Amino acid sequence: MAEVLVYVDHVDGAVRKPTLELLTLARRIGDPVAVALGAGAENTAAALAEHGAVKVLTADAPEFADYLVVPKVDALQAAYEAVSPAAVLVPSSAEGKEIAARLAVRIGSGIITDAVDLEAGDEGPVATQSAFAASFTTKSRVSKGTPVITVKPNSAAVEAAPAAGAVEALSVTFSALATGTKVTSRTPRESTGRPELTEAAIVVSGGRGVNGAENFSVIEALADSLGAAVGASRAAVDAGWYPHSNQVGQTGKSVSPQLYIANGISGAIQHRAGMQTSKTIVAVNKDAEAPIFDLVDYGVVGDLFQVVPQLTEEVTSRKG
Repeated sequence: MAEVLVYVDHVDGAVRKPTLELLTLARRIGDPVAVALGAGAENTAAALAEHGAVKVLTADAPEFADYLVVPKVDALQAAYEAVSPAAVLVPSSAEGKEIAARLAVRIGSGIITDAVDLEAGDEGPVATQSAFAASFTTKSRVSKGTPVITVKPNSAAVEAAPAAGAVEALSVTFSALATGTKVTSRTPRESTGRPELTEAAIVVSGGRGVNGAENFSVIEALADSLGAAVGASRAAVDAGWYPHSNQVGQTGKSVSPQLYIANGISGAIQHRAGMQTSKTIVAVNKDAEAPIFDLVDYGVVGDLFQVVPQLTEEVTSRKG
């Protein structure tokens, strides 16, 4: 089978879940060859092999940590030239999409972003996308060059499929552009103990109906009982009730969890654009005419301050 490059998102060798999803999708169209860069790259091999990587190309250099994006593009291009893959798959993070776009320009290929599914086709991989705020589902393929495809987190169930995972050093020559944008300082993000919003299997969000920053504790309690991430609508963020980093929507983050619970959110198109591809959607809103109810699998017309604590209590009791 043809080989498929998979860009590895990891933290000091700990492979993040979206990469394991990519390996699962890559096996549909070829043999996955993983590309792991930076500190701890070699430590990714065991997890990558367990999920289907036939090879793991690794490289570490100060440039990956000291400069933005371009050194990683240089490395991925080197891997592309060494492997001549049938496709290149990259996680759909902000950085991932920039890496993918720059690579596509360099190799003269088409790019598909934010795919939610992938399958083999007679003329190359076929990607499924949700378009126009998820109002339409499209199937697309790249007609020129090697397809470069970014895939949204939670688009595929992770499936183990042990493979060789042979580690090979990747030789990288950095371009003159690699040192154009230097990282001058880093401030570690404070851990909440909750999963990353865009990768979480469950997201619990609050909107205008939460009516104050102090009331978000109700949303957080439900999220913690479910092991979920906390999201917020634009209205809640603009009011200063919750950080922008937690905003779900067209001008925030796009999420596609297995379960999305919207509390006190009307369902404006701006918000729907960021969560409409969620597998199961539940809404709690006291306005029976709220647009969010046109979208949901399950809806509760009621006061979130009465409904949500009861739900939290029920979840907690069942876990006990």
